[in-house]
Amino acid sequence: MTDTGNGAPEVTAGAQLTPEQKAAKFAELAQRIRGMQPEDAAESAARAGAARAEASMLEASTEDAPEPEASEPAAPTPPAAPAAPAAPAAPAAPAPVVSDRQRGEALRATAEVLTAGGAPAELAPAAVTAFGEEAPERLREDPWAVLGLPGVRPEHADGFAQKLLGPGAAPGDPRRGRALVLWLLEQAALRGHSALELTEVVAGLGRLRMPDPAAAIESAVENGRVLTFQEEPAGAEGAHAAGGGEEDEAPTRTLLALEGLGMAEVSLTEKLLQLMATFVPGEDTESAEGEKEGEEEDEAEGEAAAESAPIAPGPTAWAAAAEAASSSSATALIKAVAEHPLVLHTGGEAARAEPAALVTAARGLGLRAWAATWTDQGRDALAATGAEAGAEAGAEAGAEAEIPVVTLAELLSGAAGPGRAPDGTLALDLLVVLDAPLLDVELAATVLESLADGTRLVLSGDPGQLWSAGPGRFFADLLAAKACPAVASRTPDFGPIGELVSGVGVGELQPVEAPDKEVVILTAKDAGEAVHRAIQLLTDSIPRALGIPVEQVVLLTPGHGGPAGTRALNAAAKARLNPGPGRFGGFDPGDRVVDSPAPGITRPARVLDGDATGLHLEYPDGSRRTVPPAEAARLRHGWALTVHQALGRRWPGAVVVLPEDAAPALTRQWVYTAFGRGERHLSVVHAAGPALAQAVAERPAQPRTTRLRAILAENAADSAY
Repeated sequence: MTDTGNGAPEVTAGAQLTPEQKAAKFAELAQRIRGMQPEDAAESAARAGAARAEASMLEASTEDAPEPEASEPAAPTPPAAPAAPAAPAAPAAPAPVVSDRQRGEALRATAEVLTAGGAPAELAPAAVTAFGEEAPERLREDPWAVLGLPGVRPEHADGFAQKLLGPGAAPGDPRRGRALVLWLLEQAALRGHSALELTEVVAGLGRLRMPDPAAAIESAVENGRVLTFQEEPAGAEGAHAAGGGEEDEAPTRTLLALEGLGMAEVSLTEKLLQLMATFVPGEDTESAEGEKEGEEEDEAEGEAAAESAPIAPGPTAWAAAAEAASSSSATALIKAVAEHPLVLHTGGEAARAEPAALVTAARGLGLRAWAATWTDQGRDALAATGAEAGAEAGAEAGAEAEIPVVTLAELLSGAAGPGRAPDGTLALDLLVVLDAPLLDVELAATVLESLADGTRLVLSGDPGQLWSAGPGRFFADLLAAKACPAVASRTPDFGPIGELVSGVGVGELQPVEAPDKEVVILTAKDAGEAVHRAIQLLTDSIPRALGIPVEQVVLLTPGHGGPAGTRALNAAAKARLNPGPGRFGGFDPGDRVVDSPAPGITRPARVLDGDATGLHLEYPDGSRRTVPPAEAARLRHGWALTVHQALGRRWPGAVVVLPEDAAPALTRQWVYTAFGRGERHLSVVHAAGPALAQAVAERPAQPRTTRLRAILAENAADSAY
């Protein structure tokens, strides 16, 4: 697709205004859109909740969902990617369903329209998926709708519109304005924002040479695809901004959000509050002596009713279970869950034993308790932890050999887990979600919508790790809002790697003693040397000196592109370990690959063979699958991954590669997560100079604009614990 220009003025709107005039215009625009909401937040949330509840009922996997190229950040490109494991939240507007015949006809007609506008015909499948069989008419009537397709940028859409509309493709066309507003918000969502301030959207429209940003925003809001919200700074921040006086009015900021994300945060808050409001703790029951004979029949009826009612252990039973826990942190967690329906649990890798102990204790009390993890590796590790704890507890304690644990994708799709109750909710009394920081707002809303009223929910994770690949910072916002109890584990991650990661978590990058070479730091003068050293560590040094096989070592880097990105590292690793022509779609038997069935989900595998039916893969657990040619594009070579691809997984050996251009991507969060991927050994090869230490000390995380914390703060009085 070529950019033929659109005649947009070179001077952005408002460029000649003084700062005071610009501020006045922003205030006027905010006032104008306050009453323009197409539907109130409650109605929006209810509609979103209904859609998500219906989606969660479908036992369908999203194994075929493609992962966009931008789903793992590459310096200096910010992180992008909706993150939902294989059962993501339903979109606000489900794509139309078409038959095979209709789809074929629509594909042909859509390809003709795209070609007429100078766009690649290869975009036709994405257009039909997005717009249904009416895609050709939709693109003719609104050429800027092409901006919603993968890889299309504003200049491409302008060129497409000018070829189709000719002189009618005016820069101030309302259709162009709506598409640009949506595109800006979608790009922000790829960077993790669930909303954007009005001023940022106006500035973005100015950079895109939109003559009247206000009209564009109003049109997008009236269209219903964008929601607006007013938000006041909370607590001391708001008082300071207002001048500190009691009569001073607190300032507000206007936020814009895509319809689905805006409704998801509202619905998520309402469901959290509903869980807390409908929770009824159990009571101790005592068998009275000397009961009257005439009451025996009533008692029998009461016992029958009790059998059909949910089990509700009383304080005494919970206290006994807590005291039997193997650590003080597990005891604290069990006590918190006994009294509260929503509990947050924070800690590192070693602290995962505490949620395992909780699930075991709850099941010992008769509750239907399950745990859910982000990856299959996390699932297997937690099951092993539960088995070890059960063996230590002994048979006389009634400990089970295993704890019931599934991946979050399996839980929501129904592929495994407790199943569904007649009303469609998950048939359980307690759900423990590990790796909770990886939940974006839409997936979190899906999880909450799947729970029956009064269900206990524990969200557990390491707050120092990277947030979700998708928009929002669900776990971090809940912690900051202090809307429920939070139990911080006192179980540290031991060893040199644990010590190093703990230091990074508090902003310190200090050398650690590693007598058995658990941690090795190497410097490189440039990216080329960094790649050379990393491949040497992968193929020779680590296997030879530490006995860790090549298959159990991973290379980690900030992004895919660049001289030391995953592409360069994987090419070098393949040339050294498994050279070949790539005769099966770029892959050869023996290649190490990663399968990405959904954004934010990565499954390591090995290529066995390939033929006309596709690539035959074998996964670490021994299972096999054939990836059809149409889906092979989501496969990558897997010796080297981005840290975002590695979320939820650990390897016996990890080599973190930091080229000189990595500085824009580095944050304390990123370094903390990257260094924590190694179980037995960590090597760091960096040519980033002082940027590494500066990132750890000065850049905690890439900022994200979200609304969840503010919404929870508004309801703090009702949700106080």
